[in-house]
Amino acid sequence: MSRAALLVLADGRFPAGGHAHSGGAEAAVRAGRITSAATLEDFCRGRLHTAGLVAGALAAAAVLGVEPAALDAAADARTPSPALRNAARRLGRQLTRAARACWPSPELEALAQEFPRGAHQPVVLGLAARAAGLTPGDAAHCAAYECVSGPATATVRLLSLDPFDATGVLARLAPELDRVVDRAVRAARRVADEGVGALPAASAPLLESSAEWHAAWPVRLFAS
Repeated sequence: MSRAALLVLADGRFPAGGHAHSGGAEAAVRAGRITSAATLEDFCRGRLHTAGLVAGALAAAAVLGVEPAALDAAADARTPSPALRNAARRLGRQLTRAARACWPSPELEALAQEFPRGAHQPVVLGLAARAAGLTPGDAAHCAAYECVSGPATATVRLLSLDPFDATGVLARLAPELDRVVDRAVRAARRVADEGVGALPAASAPLLESSAEWHAAWPVRLFAS
């Protein structure tokens, strides 16, 4: 395992396209649900325990060698919003390109062939982590952290929120993030015996409906 590889994969400057997505924050700001650091923290906490948990488990399962096509179908089933499914696949396609350049592997090549339009981003993230020699927990940490760091970063631009306050939100959520990752990895380890049905299916209906609303806007700062 390489801790340096983990830092590269988790770096916000890694060219995987995440900077163009707000994780639902743009719609939440427009709707008045995020107005301050306190409401950003509430939003990120909800996202962590739903989308973050699901993404972390999918990524961990990919590191453990679960069939990518089965994981992609499981991700589809857990993403009712067409807008979010499309966003996840766009991010997955970009991440596949970046991961193939950094950690070439037969599994990433096969994934690119099987999903030319992109597999779901957490699945790709897990295969990238596997190619980089990382653990299921490492991949789950990356996935869960992205679920909250994206909205925090976007809110700095959307609200001119103080970057120190936004980063403070992430720091306060760190213990919860660790606990979510533990749950995600435990679920991923059950897939070998129970199938992908063992993966979490935590739902966030407001995120799903807001994504459809956001996708219909004529002018947007972020893609999702």
